[in-house]
Amino acid sequence: MSTLPPKGFLLLEDGTLFLGRLVGPTAPTVAEVVFTTNMTGYQEVFTDPSYRGQTVVLTAPQIGNYGVNTEDPESAKPQVAGVVVRELSPTYSNWRATGGLREWLEEHQVPVLTEVDTRRLTKHLRSAGVMRGVIGVGDTPSREALAVLEGCPSMEGLDLATVVSTREVYSWGKPDATYHVVAYDYGIKRNILRLFEAHDCRVTVVPSDTPADRVLAMNPDGVFLSNGPGDPDAVIYAPAAIREIAATKTPMFGICLGHQLIGLSFGARTEKMPFGHRGGNQPVKDLETGKVLITSQNHGFAVVGSVEGVEGAPDLAITHVNLNDGTVEGLRHRTLPIFAVQYHPEAAPGPHDAVPLFDRFLEALRNRRQ
Repeated sequence: MSTLPPKGFLLLEDGTLFLGRLVGPTAPTVAEVVFTTNMTGYQEVFTDPSYRGQTVVLTAPQIGNYGVNTEDPESAKPQVAGVVVRELSPTYSNWRATGGLREWLEEHQVPVLTEVDTRRLTKHLRSAGVMRGVIGVGDTPSREALAVLEGCPSMEGLDLATVVSTREVYSWGKPDATYHVVAYDYGIKRNILRLFEAHDCRVTVVPSDTPADRVLAMNPDGVFLSNGPGDPDAVIYAPAAIREIAATKTPMFGICLGHQLIGLSFGARTEKMPFGHRGGNQPVKDLETGKVLITSQNHGFAVVGSVEGVEGAPDLAITHVNLNDGTVEGLRHRTLPIFAVQYHPEAAPGPHDAVPLFDRFLEALRNRRQ
């Protein structure tokens, strides 16, 4: 006869308390609490480095019913600080599964708070904005939990890209691939590397703080700026390197944090959003074609601007906007072969509406060779 997990809680910094049952570590775990509307792809979410330093609330009512596998992770291990769900499935069934979600998260010491009214929690975060919270054992926060919550830093001002970035240069793809791309790792997802390989590119992945001259010495056909966690304003070393590479007219493509850093490099500013965009159903309009894409997103900061233009960055044109709130979703340089998007064209398991952006980058690489 199985025993129920112990009682647990999530206490938000505004004093709101949510009760449930705690699976995994019982020591207080503190992080920014965010929500995602993904119905599938929980393993990809949990291993996405862009979720570093965050506790993720999943709005889907049941999580874990198809288990986990060794093929889908976006990094070597879970990156989330904690997980909050309505129901953690006690069983799983999928031909690709190699184990259960509960056991996998326990192995990696990620606490899961189950039996939570995630609908109420999500509505609260949408109204009050994302905020710090602590997960702990019991139905009343202990003094230790309160102290941990009090000491948690705000996401604003945090350079987490340096924390998750590779420490060593490494290669991905076939050595004899047609094109060579150097990718800055601010928290790069594996599916980005898979897609570059599928597009006949060899990728050299470099640490986030790699100087521009070292990148240019690798003689790349193009440079990629990856996704990543934290506050883009805190990645203070990136804009100078981006501008130096841009001056050589090397094609550049940025996704998510890479998009924000391109904005900052050319005079734009970024701001923290009330609750961000996280999920696989965000509608984005391409201003150049009029088409609407359904996109996957995961970001809490955005480049400041509107359809009229990017504030403080006359050299940048806005190419995409979010149809829910009008925020900037895409940029291109007016004279240089540089473009970027805030959403995730590489999203796994999907949607895949924006995958052709990799073809657009390849076209820039071909044009440069010619």
